[in-house]
Order: sequence, then C-alpha cells, then structure tokens
Amino acid sequence: MAEYSADTQPREVPPVAPDARGLRLRGLTLELGAKGAAKQILRGIDLDIPAGSITGLAGESGSGKTMTGLAICGLQPAGSRLGGTISYTGPRGSAPNLLALKPRAMNALRGREVAMIFQDPTASLHPMMTIEGQLTDGMRHHLKVSRTEARSRALALLERVKVPEPATALKKYPHQFSGGQLQRISIAIALSSEPSVLIADEPTTALDVTVQAGILRLLRELCDSLDLAVLLVTHDLGVMSALADTVTVMRYGEVVEHGTRYQVIREPRSEYTRALIDALPHPPAEEGSTPAPGALPPTPTRTDLR
Repeated sequence: MAEYSADTQPREVPPVAPDARGLRLRGLTLELGAKGAAKQILRGIDLDIPAGSITGLAGESGSGKTMTGLAICGLQPAGSRLGGTISYTGPRGSAPNLLALKPRAMNALRGREVAMIFQDPTASLHPMMTIEGQLTDGMRHHLKVSRTEARSRALALLERVKVPEPATALKKYPHQFSGGQLQRISIAIALSSEPSVLIADEPTTALDVTVQAGILRLLRELCDSLDLAVLLVTHDLGVMSALADTVTVMRYGEVVEHGTRYQVIREPRSEYTRALIDALPHPPAEEGSTPAPGALPPTPTRTDLR
C-alpha cells in the first residue's frame, strides 16, 4: 500500500451556506479517556451534509467514520469529550450547536430530526418486539399520532421500502426476516418520524451484492424524493463511486481529502485515497473474457501439450 503523505491538503469544496438545510460540522473533536491520558479519536472534522444529497464518509476501520456519525446523534461513548460545533437547519427549525443541547432537547431531536441506520440490523432491532411495535413507538412519541394512524403510517413505510406483504410483516419478529429485509425495515424505522437528516452507517456491509444494490438504490430514491440530507458511512469506495454526490476520506480521525465523487475517485490528490482505490479489485480487461470467434487461439496439438 502506498504511503500516506501528511502534506496533502484536503480538496476545497464550496461549503454549505449557514442558512441552508442540513448539517454543518466545524472543528469536531472527540477525546476518550482520563484527562492527561486521553486519546484523540476525532481531530477537527469539517463536514457539510446538505439536504437533497448523499455525502460519503470513507476510510479504513478505526478512522473515525462511525464515531463521527454517533457524535452527530449524541450517541458517543460515555465519558468522551466533544469539541467544535454541529449546526442543524431543518424544515421545522434549527440548532446552532447540537453539542450544547441539554439531554432532553437532544432526545427530542434524535429520531425526529436526525435519524441513524446502524450497520447490523440484527443487533439494533429488538428481538422481542414485533416490527409494528418498533415502527410505531417512535411515531407515537415524536409525532403524537394515534395507534391507528401510526399503524397506517407503518404500512405505508414498509411498502415504500419494498418489504413484501407489509400487513403480515408488521406482526412478525426480526428473526423471521432475511438480512436484506431487516435492513429495509431498519430504514423504515429511521424514517418513521420524518427526519430531515439520515445517517447510514455501513448499511450494506453484511449483504450479498444483489441485495446491496437494492438497498443503495433505495437510499438514492429516498434522498431524492424526501429531500433528505444523507451521510453514508462506508469503507467501500466502490459503493461511494456508485452513490455519493460528494466524498470525504478520513484517516486517524482526520479529513485527508474531500471533493465531488468524480474528483475523489477519478482524480485523488491524497496518496492514502489512491491506496484505498488501488485496494479495490481491478481485473485486467483481457483476463477472464471470451475472445470473438475470429480471434480464437489455435487448437493445441499433442506435441504442444507435452
């Protein structure tokens, strides 16, 4: 793998206007451990997540991607210390700095304005609750709707994320679904309280290629139709090249490169980004392909085979 050059500067991308819908992270830091022996997990992250677009956050495991998403939702590890600002502007209001919110205010915002899809739905969904219970609880809490209306909304959400037989699915438990269906249900739960920001943490890691493609198409459709601000966290630059509008690459808790999808994937400036791209499978075009009939090699003779 190529060496990462610390001298490489992140590519400049026009920032989101302060009054535009979405999230703006400025100088976000996170420390873990006792003071004097603290470990710095995030080191001054600047990131814009505008409405109506998918912002990709890429990097190796341990680079700080997931911790950034958790910090936005106020789900960072106990005892950690956050610095910087996370400002939010949405259709129902704004907050100049989520880090300054009291726990009750953050609880009201989390799920209602900013929702998160976790990497492993088998771990994030409650095994002893029906899908209906898990879909409607958030609606009844945040939207203050009746049980009947919440169930009607839940049916519509399952139809929207293409879960087969929604009425039957509502009565089932998580163990009765495949991994791909569970991830679609997790997306429906995240959307149940009509948030304007959606954080997707490695939403396709445990899925096969065909199911993965369906989930990615669904995220794109939801982003466009609902004007969502989507943060897609993944180590897979192949996923980024197919879905993200802009890409930010992280290493050791820092941003090493950001830009449009084309800029970062096709014209990377950071040696670390190039190394991530080189790690993707790139089979030569001439290998594994069947030649045209006129270009077939001669049939070997017995002498050739000796």
